[in-house]
Amino acid sequence: MKKSVLVLLASLLTVIVGCASYEPLVSMRGSDVAAQDQPPSAKDYVGKRPGTQPLVARTYAQQPPVIPHAVNNYDELTVTENQCMSCHGPDNYAKKNSPKLGDSHFIAATKEFDAARHVCVSCHVPQVDAPALVENRFVGDIK
Repeated sequence: MKKSVLVLLASLLTVIVGCASYEPLVSMRGSDVAAQDQPPSAKDYVGKRPGTQPLVARTYAQQPPVIPHAVNNYDELTVTENQCMSCHGPDNYAKKNSPKLGDSHFIAATKEFDAARHVCVSCHVPQVDAPALVENRFVGDIK
């Protein structure tokens, strides 16, 4: 009985001390955690038309290439339509003078486009002219 009372008193003391030193949570950006985030300002894509910007160098092996042109005029990707394929697909890349879709995007046995790779912007991202949010000293390993 004495032991359970002692544990109860110690727990109560811990709660009282914890409440006395309570400070509201503040995020790393300094605003109240419960405050609604402000939407970022809209940024323009670096390249306006496809083919007008140089390709962006990759910084590590197996990095998906970034998209060096605007994509805001492109139709929404659907199960049956992917506008990226009109320039980067195996039938058109040479005519359009654009990078060919990687072999990893095709099913090896059938040589058909892999439906799991249909949404290009899940790996390949368009570039905007925006300042870095945090300091970055990353150095790629591709020479």
